[in-house]
Amino acid sequence: MSTPNEQPPDLESGAPDTLPQPQRSSLPSFLFITFVLFMLTSGRGDEVSNTRDQYLNGLQSLRFQLSNYTAWLNGTQSNFTLPAEDPNMTPLVRAFMTFGSEIEPHRGSYYSNMTGFWHGEVQSHNLTSLNVSEATSSWMHLSEQFMLPVNLTTVPDLLGPWNWTRSNKLSLSMGDKLITYEHGGSERHNVAIIHGKIDLSEPDSSEELRLDFEGIHVLSTGSVYAMAENTGRGMDLRTLPALVPENLRNESARAVEAELTTRISRLKDKIESGAFDQDASESEDTPRTRCSFRLFAQLEGTDVPKEMMEELEKEIDEPTGINVAKAPELALQGVLLSQSCGILYEIKHTIGVQSQRLYRKITTYSGVATVVNLVLLALFRKQAAQSSSAIGLSRVSRYTFLIQSLIDAISFIGHITLGILAEGRPSLSVLAPAGLACLLFVYEAQMAVLIGQLQAPEDGPSQPTVPSPPPAPPVPPVPLVPQEPVTDAATADVASTQAAPTTATVTPPAQPILPTRPSFLQFLWTHIRTDPAARLWTILSLSLIVVFRIVIALSLPLLFIASLYSCMWTTQIYRSARRTRGSGLTTEYLVGTTLGRLFFACYFLGCPKNILDVEPRGWIYAVALFMFVQVLVILLQEHVHPAFFLPKRMSRVQTYDYHPSLPLPDPEAPEQTLGDCAICMDAILVDPSLRRSKSSDGKERPVVSRAGGLLGKVGAARKTYSLAPCHHLFHTACLERWLAIKNICPQCRRPLPPL
Repeated sequence: MSTPNEQPPDLESGAPDTLPQPQRSSLPSFLFITFVLFMLTSGRGDEVSNTRDQYLNGLQSLRFQLSNYTAWLNGTQSNFTLPAEDPNMTPLVRAFMTFGSEIEPHRGSYYSNMTGFWHGEVQSHNLTSLNVSEATSSWMHLSEQFMLPVNLTTVPDLLGPWNWTRSNKLSLSMGDKLITYEHGGSERHNVAIIHGKIDLSEPDSSEELRLDFEGIHVLSTGSVYAMAENTGRGMDLRTLPALVPENLRNESARAVEAELTTRISRLKDKIESGAFDQDASESEDTPRTRCSFRLFAQLEGTDVPKEMMEELEKEIDEPTGINVAKAPELALQGVLLSQSCGILYEIKHTIGVQSQRLYRKITTYSGVATVVNLVLLALFRKQAAQSSSAIGLSRVSRYTFLIQSLIDAISFIGHITLGILAEGRPSLSVLAPAGLACLLFVYEAQMAVLIGQLQAPEDGPSQPTVPSPPPAPPVPPVPLVPQEPVTDAATADVASTQAAPTTATVTPPAQPILPTRPSFLQFLWTHIRTDPAARLWTILSLSLIVVFRIVIALSLPLLFIASLYSCMWTTQIYRSARRTRGSGLTTEYLVGTTLGRLFFACYFLGCPKNILDVEPRGWIYAVALFMFVQVLVILLQEHVHPAFFLPKRMSRVQTYDYHPSLPLPDPEAPEQTLGDCAICMDAILVDPSLRRSKSSDGKERPVVSRAGGLLGKVGAARKTYSLAPCHHLFHTACLERWLAIKNICPQCRRPLPPL
């Protein structure tokens, strides 16, 4: 029975009394597959019931709106009336921004296509409670006039839980569609319909407030007039002309009519083809608000003539390789205003990246990421081939490969998400690094499981090492003595009593007590605790659940990423130091894998112009330096000593000595051998220099050579034989070849420590 002070058996400690491991059951694999299916099927999207009916109702509503809107445009009877905006809104907006005017074509121009992704900073102003500096500003009286018709008691309910004053970041994803229509016998193409999403975020927080917006882009002046609502709240496109200046209202109204007609046609095609969008609604944890916003923005003018700007934008949309003008910066400024909630955001210099340029940037990144993943895969396959033996697997840490598999799982999900967001041709290019990351994940997870199965005796229950009892001496046979006839009656009774067998009282057998059947959860918990493979699969599955949930929620905590990178080589250093054995990992694998892993981390967390526009984090360079320090420590463990940085008393496992001193055979024996090798069955010859001979005093002494002395000869001769912990004798060369295949004794199947 094991005691608390006993150490668990170890592959490298040479403990001979280790029970054979039972065959691994299929339950861990079943649990892993179940977890993966759960993660894949439990997405964020809510199933939409009666989708076709909802689409039909939406189509009917749009047709009704269009008919009333067309009647209003034509001056006939209609139920639609264009709402009037507050006259104090435009002066208040002009206090924070300047609307553009037409630029002479030969002197400059505006970008005509705003489709892309924009990022900038905002400054909030609470119009219901101005601070000291705002109360003395030139626009203070404009804000007071603007807020007069608002019932301030309803503002807190409309605001919701979002912290409006802390929001300082703005992101825009915008689609710009030029509307061409005929009016008065001529084509008009000065107005475009824009739509997209606005994301407001707080510093040091992953939460975002998302607003949907619809608006009008006036190409000749570069001005934007839009309305925004919280995601899920509908917007009436017909009210957009009320936001634009009076001289552009009629043209904007015709553009809205053409856009409504196009949307009705597109919705009708979806219903007929059955291609319904099962888009997920806003998640429950996203802050919601009932504030209605107005968005006013102005593109910054460029010094590129209009004709050259048209060539530039055409080349961006459809590259042909011709020489065009250098693309100027795409930037805007604006105001996001809510009268019902008394909020004004001043949108400062906001930079945009057009979609086509971003997609080409994604394609370039995908090519580089594919090459990096191919290098990582080649390094892993080469290292796995070198560590494929039992001794090689016993020296590496399973958690090193487990951590790398989790990093590749994050890479796979991140690239797939990027492909979904990119759409079109760039999404296909992102599939290449995503597929290689998935392949790396599978290989490294299999490697971790294989190492875990081989190192399972280290995690099993400890077995006390009981020395084998010496064989009992043979019992000498007892001679048979003929018995004399019994003459006395009493003596006869005693003899009969002694000769009669002792008869025990027969008692009925007790009814066996059937053990209580454990519940499924108890059985599962016991199985995970006792089976190392099941424990490893469970850890991997739970880690994957965390990864899936984190990445899909788009709120990946950077601390989790930093911890994975920081601990990637730490577990290997710990194992090598505790086992006083080198890792066997090559310098090529260590340096190449570290550089490949750091490429993704440094690109997204260190490059200010990455494709996801993630804000750079300075601590990523400290993580990179820490990883290279770990690589240096592993290399020193290989060339100096595995525990060179620790005191000797902290090394738990001692290396087993395969070459102990053995008694030499009798000098007069016909064969001077130590025995037969348990592998090749040949005799293990004793070195002639160590054979015993009788001296002049009659004592047997080994022959001592003058060169090197006795100790040198003994050291050389010891290496020709190896004695295992189970006391089986081998040729050293035979045992080396055997341990390259299996790390168990070929005779008794017990684990063997490294040679």
